[in-house]
Amino acid sequence: MTAFADLHHADAPLLLPNAWDHASALALAARGFPAIGTTSLAVAAAAGLPDGASATREQTMLLALTLGPAPFLLSVDAEGGFGDDPDEVAELARELYALGAVGINLEDGLGPADRHAAKIAAVRAAAPGLFVNARTDTYWLGDGEGTTRRLDAYLKAGAHGVFVPGLDDPRGIAALVRGLAGVPLNILYTPTGPTVPHLADLGVRRVSLGSLLYRRALGTAVETAVGIRAGRAVAAGTAPSYEEIQQLVRRADGG
Repeated sequence: MTAFADLHHADAPLLLPNAWDHASALALAARGFPAIGTTSLAVAAAAGLPDGASATREQTMLLALTLGPAPFLLSVDAEGGFGDDPDEVAELARELYALGAVGINLEDGLGPADRHAAKIAAVRAAAPGLFVNARTDTYWLGDGEGTTRRLDAYLKAGAHGVFVPGLDDPRGIAALVRGLAGVPLNILYTPTGPTVPHLADLGVRRVSLGSLLYRRALGTAVETAVGIRAGRAVAAGTAPSYEEIQQLVRRADGG
């Protein structure tokens, strides 16, 4: 965990791009990103399942199995741990760590804070080497009420960092950073929110891209198909070639 934890205390915030399959993760790593996260929305969407419904444990573990040995630090978005039983969430964390993951993202979904804290404590006990990023959905699903109380409970349970998606107000972010007294704050990047340099100035230590890359890739694919159907020329853009994709597989295999 040390190398991954250190990225949260470097000169610049950790910019964590979120991949959804083997190719997207390896392509991002090849461009110099030392750590890659997964995105639960994309994993769920690819399987035709809803996100945040504890329906994709199998798919998430399969992705971790594929990416765990890859040459980058892997953090897994595990929704709320795919269950309410802390012991089951602890077993999930143990399996992820054994597969090579160095971090886990656990969201509370605005459920009981004490239950989420119990999950965090169980994960810390089961996989001490796993960096626990405790997410609260007070801004994502609510109006921000109870954020500090929840984060305090999660930190007391052993979380290494905290994640507050949906919070994009600079004053609110700065205030939260001050209250955390050095604990790494993770913010979800949004195109309409503060830039990464601005977030750095506010004291944010980790910036996640969430499902943004997946949604943009999907949007570009549909836009390209519609354009071709309409007879418009397709710009070469930055689409990797067939051989470049094949190289990603060879690189992962050590070939």
